[in-house]
Amino acid sequence: MGEKKCPHCGKWSDWNQNYTDTCTHCGKPLGGTDLEYQEKRAAQEKANEEQWVFYIKESDSTLLKRLKTAGNFFYTIYIAIITFIAWLIAALPG
Repeated sequence: MGEKKCPHCGKWSDWNQNYTDTCTHCGKPLGGTDLEYQEKRAAQEKANEEQWVFYIKESDSTLLKRLKTAGNFFYTIYIAIITFIAWLIAALPG
């Protein structure tokens, strides 16, 4: 446990190395821009995950989940083959 200066009120507060810890004086989070960055990063990761070719939702049926899992497997194999061919073309000229 340590102390961190609050980016909002400028006073020192106890800090447990967690971005969501709140200031004991003003009650705002001590993370400041780091907290904003973490939240933005989490939102981007969720958006990227949902843009996957065969995104598996919790509400999908068991059959649909298995089909999407198989689709993800074969898509990964396809991309690996294409990547290997591209590498081979780039490596052959020397």
